Amino acid sequence: MHVAEAPATREELGAALAAAAEAGTPVRFRGGATKLGWAPPVPPGAVELSTSSLASIVEHNAGDLTAVLEPGVLLADAQASFAKAGQMLALDPPDGGATVGGVVATADTGPLRARYGGPRDLVVGMRVALSDGTLAKSGGKVIKNVAGYDIAKLFSGSFGTLGAIVELSVRLHPLPPDTSTTTGSSTDADELARGAAALAGSALEQHGLDVRWESGRGTVLSRFAGAAPRPQAEAAELLLRREGLSTEIVDDDEALWDKQRAAQRGPLVVKVSGLPTRLPDLLRTAGELGATLVGRAALGVYWLRLEEPSAAAVERLRHGWIAAVQDRPADLDVDPWGEIDPAAQALMQRVKERFDPAGVCV
Repeated sequence: MHVAEAPATREELGAALAAAAEAGTPVRFRGGATKLGWAPPVPPGAVELSTSSLASIVEHNAGDLTAVLEPGVLLADAQASFAKAGQMLALDPPDGGATVGGVVATADTGPLRARYGGPRDLVVGMRVALSDGTLAKSGGKVIKNVAGYDIAKLFSGSFGTLGAIVELSVRLHPLPPDTSTTTGSSTDADELARGAAALAGSALEQHGLDVRWESGRGTVLSRFAGAAPRPQAEAAELLLRREGLSTEIVDDDEALWDKQRAAQRGPLVVKVSGLPTRLPDLLRTAGELGATLVGRAALGVYWLRLEEPSAAAVERLRHGWIAAVQDRPADLDVDPWGEIDPAAQALMQRVKERFDPAGVCV
């Protein structure tokens, strides 16, 4: 059992965290509860601190393309608010009720990462609560380092293990007026990878470059955005045809990208990283495992969704790639992170000791 609290202010959250640290009580932070299964289980007797009451858009500076948010703001609500000014926060992971703070804390991303980067690239300032009771801030509405630490980058993807995010300053981008997507399909893994590589190496300004592999057939998706995206989509189609792929241009393309995002969730989802040049090997492995694969073709970041969860499948992926388990059944006995390089582990431990000396943020 654990105790759940929803502090009404950042100061109350900081005080609750400090009290737990003084008592030596483990603490887990909770946003929209969409990714609780990605981390190890909450220890018995832990305190769960929710950001549900910290859910305000503090500022939206449309002229500067920046905003200041509390962590409990739902990503969908933030996007709806920014859209009224023709703007967006360029983060598009599968939503399902996720909060902005939770998306940043888990470094969750979608197809827009190919063009705009991830949370570490879009969060320009952050205020955090630490287990010693302090509220620390770095950055603001511009990128800035404080005392040697870029807190926004350290806390993005930290899963709440360093402290609690209580405010974020983010950069926004114009909302594209129109989009168009070129697709190239093949049953040959090498051919599909060549098509993806041709687009990745081109001068085309792609809004997204994704790949999908399912049931022995794959697709490269290249999205373009702006006032007139069609000419670039046609140029991408020509490149894919030269590589032997079967092509199509889809102007009403939102459903294609919704399908890409949706495949990043499932009964068992393993996030895999590797060199883009090794894509054919990964596609073949996905086929042998019966997995659906989606990912960012130029970045070497992929998600494998398995309908039948298997620890053996996870271990097989870890033999050839960096693999982290995200969605999984509670009864599947598998380490979410796998073996971590000792040097990296030592570095993370030193950072942990600096920000959470009490060691209570789990």
